Amino acid sequence: MNRLSHILIIVIITISSCSKKEETKQLTEQEVATAWAEMSLYITQHTPANTPTYASRCFGYIGLTMYESIVAGYPENNSVVVELNGLGKLSQPAVDKKYDWVLSLNAGQAQILRSIYNQTSDKNKLKIDSLENVIYGQFAEKIEDEAIAKRSVAYGKGIADAIFEWSKTDGGHRGYLKNFDKEWESPKREGAWQPPLYAQSFSHHPLHPHWGENRTFLKTNDSLETPEMIPYNTSKSSDYYKEFLTVYEKDKVLTQAEKEAAIWWGDDPDESSTPPGHSYFFAVQVLKAVNPPLIQCAETYARVGMAVADAFRNCWKWKFMFFTERPNTFIPKYIDQEFESFWPDPPFPAFPSGHAINAGAVSTVLTEMYGDEVSLIDSSHVGRRRDDFREVDFVARKFTSFTQMANEIADSRFYGGIHTPHDNRVGLEKGQEIAKNVNQLPWRK
Repeated sequence: MNRLSHILIIVIITISSCSKKEETKQLTEQEVATAWAEMSLYITQHTPANTPTYASRCFGYIGLTMYESIVAGYPENNSVVVELNGLGKLSQPAVDKKYDWVLSLNAGQAQILRSIYNQTSDKNKLKIDSLENVIYGQFAEKIEDEAIAKRSVAYGKGIADAIFEWSKTDGGHRGYLKNFDKEWESPKREGAWQPPLYAQSFSHHPLHPHWGENRTFLKTNDSLETPEMIPYNTSKSSDYYKEFLTVYEKDKVLTQAEKEAAIWWGDDPDESSTPPGHSYFFAVQVLKAVNPPLIQCAETYARVGMAVADAFRNCWKWKFMFFTERPNTFIPKYIDQEFESFWPDPPFPAFPSGHAINAGAVSTVLTEMYGDEVSLIDSSHVGRRRDDFREVDFVARKFTSFTQMANEIADSRFYGGIHTPHDNRVGLEKGQEIAKNVNQLPWRK
């Protein structure tokens, strides 16, 4: 079963049922936010040609729209748009008019999701429409003045439209149309990334080579200090060589538990909502457990979405700046020509690790908002067919802290044999730095 919650399933059944009238569970405000987050995950997973880079961008705009579509109704919170990179001010609600903020959020989420994933199927667009209509019906019927409902819907859609127009100028608009640039020429130097024979993609061109040129959500995240990469050196006594030797030695002694971690965090776009979607999923799980007020739900999705989006943008900037090789090219040449990683190579350079920078970002946001001690079970891949090739099942992950979760996500790429420890260390550190900048925005007065 996909990640749509039982709430969402009931909603869709209610809309599509023609033979009899189904009773729809009355959603709470918090469940409305959760239902839209899960719909976003569903659309991400079931839209063709999606990539981790493009998905990260989408979650940034979706989360920001949720927050900005209701923040005007919560005096203790601030809009953060003036702090963002070129967005400027958004329209404000009329001072002397009443609004229903759940209806505003509902309309805004439907509008931004339809816009940002315009390429998704008509069937998926009907799912978006269905959820919007059910939520509208449940909350609008409580309002005696129809003008309030209409005004709220118009406001939410207006916020979504303004944010979507801003998104068109970030450099990643409709990025799914240009996943692989065949005209782009790879740098030719020692230690440069090469398309391996054992890979996740048939393309011999790296994914989104220009993504690092895109605009960040935060200005501060556009001017981060460049991380240090270990200099190329094939000498057995060098730090560079030792990094790959560590990968090689780990591959020979992988435990079953480490293999389970390696396949769990693969998050291939064809099989999941991508690594940034997995981060958004964690926000869903936390909010289900904590059940905070609606504005805090929206703030959580906004923080996670923008932190992950800026993490991937900077990660790709540095990946193509250093353009470093992966173990599957270094180890066969200098250590063991028979080496083949446990997990296939993704189609882009290694340093720093995208999984690690993503993990550092989401864990830092969630720790800041909810503390690091958690009881979290990740069942997102439970039910998937066993990986017969690697003889590994998809086993749910259990965590007692966000730090533990982030470390396992990063380590999983080391277990898979596609990242060195240095790739992961730097990724985690930079993800934390990016998320701290998001946390420091003036979210509250």
